[in-house]
Amino acid sequence: MSHSPSPLSGSSPGGPGVDPRGQRFAATVTAVILAAVLILAPGLVATLLLAAQVVLFAIAAIVGVKETPHAWVFRSLIRPRLGAPTELEDPAPPRFAQGVGLVFATVGLIGLLTGATTLGLVATGLALAAAVLNAVFGFCLGCELYLLKKRITTRNTPTITPQLQEKFHVS
Repeated sequence: MSHSPSPLSGSSPGGPGVDPRGQRFAATVTAVILAAVLILAPGLVATLLLAAQVVLFAIAAIVGVKETPHAWVFRSLIRPRLGAPTELEDPAPPRFAQGVGLVFATVGLIGLLTGATTLGLVATGLALAAAVLNAVFGFCLGCELYLLKKRITTRNTPTITPQLQEKFHVS
């Protein structure tokens, strides 16, 4: 089955990537939703908005950031007016970041649903802080966590050249 590349993604020599402007757009929408949750909480509207944000985070984390409603709006309405990006980014870090957002938003939703309002507001506030960092400054906290995790979990095994084997009598 052929899958046509998303205009949000484009192609680069290393494979498909994502337009960083699309990620900032998604972070802006997320920040607006999460800010509304904090303003309206506790209450039904805040809970429903946070539930919708949980679904958006889940789509991005499970299916991928190029398949979200945010990506569709960006590629259909915004990117055509901006032109092609100067660079594309690996979609793995933003996808991981969406998973982190999913965890915080889910904790927030559970808090609001169970009456643990403070827990719900704190978790939502932390997700909002991360979304604002990305929307305003282009700093993706979850992406940085992804890179840190990758550095910690990637084991670099040194290459032992024949010269080093001979010098240190290693076979």
